[in-house]
Amino acid sequence: MSLSAPPSAWTPDSWRERPVAQQPDWPDAAALDAALAELRSQPPLVFAGEARALQGQLAQVAAGEAFLLQGGDCAETFAAFSADGIRDKLKVLLQMAVVLTYGAQLPVVKVGRIAGQLAKPRSKPEETLDGVTLPVYRGDAVNGLAFDAEARVPDPARLVRAYHQSAATLNLLRAFTRGGFADLERVHQWNREFVAESAQGQRYAALADEITRALAFLRACGVAVDTDPTFHTVDFWTSHEALLLGYEEALTRQDSLTGTYYDCSAHMLWVGERTRDVDGAHVHFLSGVGNPVGVKIGPGAEPDEIAELAKRLNPDAVPGKLTLITRMGAERAPERLPDIVRGVRDLGLPVVWSCDPMHGNTYTVNGGTKTRHFTEVLSEIRTFFAVHAEEGTVPGGIHIELTGEDVTECLGGAQEIVDSHLGQRYETACDPRLNNRQSLELAFQVAEMLRGA
Repeated sequence: MSLSAPPSAWTPDSWRERPVAQQPDWPDAAALDAALAELRSQPPLVFAGEARALQGQLAQVAAGEAFLLQGGDCAETFAAFSADGIRDKLKVLLQMAVVLTYGAQLPVVKVGRIAGQLAKPRSKPEETLDGVTLPVYRGDAVNGLAFDAEARVPDPARLVRAYHQSAATLNLLRAFTRGGFADLERVHQWNREFVAESAQGQRYAALADEITRALAFLRACGVAVDTDPTFHTVDFWTSHEALLLGYEEALTRQDSLTGTYYDCSAHMLWVGERTRDVDGAHVHFLSGVGNPVGVKIGPGAEPDEIAELAKRLNPDAVPGKLTLITRMGAERAPERLPDIVRGVRDLGLPVVWSCDPMHGNTYTVNGGTKTRHFTEVLSEIRTFFAVHAEEGTVPGGIHIELTGEDVTECLGGAQEIVDSHLGQRYETACDPRLNNRQSLELAFQVAEMLRGA
């Protein structure tokens, strides 16, 4: 596999010479320097070879030979960190992957928004409540969620805590995915909690029965199901938005085999809609690392702008290196997405197309509670598939904010969550997430779209 060499002028700290957005106003420069020095001394969280392996799988996605499932919390928190929480997020992603794989007969590349998604871009630097104005919450890697003057002061010690939580999360994920939890013969056990009371759970149970029969058939044919790791382990990759560039720089290492720099905070990094300035610090930083990278693309983007981003982030046109994550909103996607897809297609750029149907469909109810409606999430995904079918391009994946818990943050779905239900279990630190049942319901719908594609 060919590798993208970093630009000759690039160094891990050269982003500091560029205009940078969405960075906290750290009040103690010495404390920040000490925290970053400690991070530079820590072991990498992931390894260059792993990032290259993911890029190879994403190259299959770009070719239409696999499908990308990327999902997890809007923002991880220190308070919600637990083994059970990590297990439940992994479980719902594995369930979705099984549905997509079996329903669409395609391998699924599984990437979590996990083990590092602890910082968030914000539309305003401050917020006001009852006449009091404080710095906005920027994620637990920066400051606290509580609307309190002391909690909202950016604290560099949180960066170190974020690293250690990410390390512990990765350790548990590797144990689960390699130690038997991801075994295909456990598909029924992943579903016990809500199978009896959930229509989508019962549908999943029926699919699990089919998988069990299929494994029995393979055994009867002489396939070594019991010893072949294909049936007992999975590749599971981590990702987050590369937002806090000091943190990302501190965890960047030079690969001893290739000489290429890798951001070893995650296997895949992305740049957001608010930070994708082609001449800005975030794009410059990601242009020099060997990891597969993504870019969020909103309805205001133009094909020429995306072409320039692709030139900066994937100058050698390496398949699997660049993922374009479109986030248009259900209302604007039919109008804007065709021009963008067609423009990139006509330029011959090798990209993975992924749909984020969450961020363009956020609105407020009940005096300011943020939510999303399942119908609009599904509508944007349907438009995504329809546009790629029309343009002859590959609808490569979905990018979903979800949780393994039975929260009530997004409206609709088979549970028919309505406005009055939001207060029952509204637990997100930032944006509303699909719950476990809505996520599984979405997977069945997307599997049907994939079969049609």
